[in-house]
Amino acid sequence: MSLNGQVALVTGASRGIGRAIALRLAAQGAAVVVTATSLEGAQNTAGEIAAAGGKSLAVKVDVSQVAEVENLFKEALAAFGKIDILVNNAGITKDGLLLRMKESDWDQVLDVNLKGAFNCIKEAAKVMTKARYGRIVNVSSVVGEMGNPGQANYCASKAGLIGLTKSVAKELARRNVTVNAVTPGFIETDMTAELGDKAREALQDQIPMGRLGSGDDIAAAVLFLVSDGAGYITGHVLSVNGGMYM
Repeated sequence: MSLNGQVALVTGASRGIGRAIALRLAAQGAAVVVTATSLEGAQNTAGEIAAAGGKSLAVKVDVSQVAEVENLFKEALAAFGKIDILVNNAGITKDGLLLRMKESDWDQVLDVNLKGAFNCIKEAAKVMTKARYGRIVNVSSVVGEMGNPGQANYCASKAGLIGLTKSVAKELARRNVTVNAVTPGFIETDMTAELGDKAREALQDQIPMGRLGSGDDIAAAVLFLVSDGAGYITGHVLSVNGGMYM
């Protein structure tokens, strides 16, 4: 699944799933534009890529802000001349029961998780349709498919990503631009690492495979979807959840 000569842009790539995706794409030969809300965070991942002999660019950006996204793509194009791959991974949570959820918590989660992806896709589509080639992958979530109490805003944003994926896939298909989504299940992250034994066991009991996933599990799925082998796949939602939701 060589990506030699290609340029990938990965949002929310300072840690966790986004970092794993950025490193995997770089390992396969892609130059990677790494974004995060913290320049230091983006530079850390970009530094790992450079240390392994890859090409990278770190950019601080809030994907919910149109002007910042426009500047991001200008920087990326100035550095590498093209963008072949976009992975929308940036996301936040502001959990709470519906009756207690603040309007601002709803708005912020939808703005980053859903509007942020829209902003990036719109800019990427300008480049990809002109080049008549592109791969877009949106990182949704298993809870966008099945729901989860206390996460109405997050679930709505991730379900919205699935609808966005399917709609844009139909719009861009004739320009040889594929648009797909990945829905991770419970993944080993900084947050899950802090869970007690009982809480971890309760999570694992919901997963037929009996374990939490890893960032590498998601990165492998993304790599497939951006590879030549997935050139005839678009509008697809690839579940990577250990059988938790079928």
